[in-house]
Amino acid sequence: MRLEKCWFCSSTIYPGHGIQFVRNDAKIFRFCRSKCHKNFKMKRNPRKVKWTKAYRQLHGKDMTKDTTFEFERKRNRPERYDRNLTEQTLKAIPLITKIRHDRLEKHISNRQKPGKRKEMEKDSKELDQDIGMLPKKLISNELAAEKTKVKVKVVQQQTEDNAMEE
Repeated sequence: MRLEKCWFCSSTIYPGHGIQFVRNDAKIFRFCRSKCHKNFKMKRNPRKVKWTKAYRQLHGKDMTKDTTFEFERKRNRPERYDRNLTEQTLKAIPLITKIRHDRLEKHISNRQKPGKRKEMEKDSKELDQDIGMLPKKLISNELAAEKTKVKVKVVQQQTEDNAMEE
């Protein structure tokens, strides 16, 4: 069973599915669905269409450069059967999937860091603007906590000034 890749969106095409377009120069284009075929006929660039794999790779949305993908690479040369090699391969598969999963989680968390930072800045700005809407008890507790912080800073500065005078 030969699995092909869609020319436009890079998704897998199973046997009996999709559309095949042959250009005059005998170049074959395979499409997974009519959506991809229509976009190709409209001469759209897959790197500029947001839902394609090419766009996601180009803009850093997907984890593309990883050594674990090397194991799934298509190999055209048949390998001679070896029991030991097969056993080692089967033992390595869960380890590789675990490594890939961990790297994917790290990639996703790194992608979300700027958004979380912007959200925190927006929340702190909103809190500064609308501080009067909070109950008085909360405001007094916050101010008391800030005053203790300020006192600590002042004490540290005075000790540094005394050291400079001596």
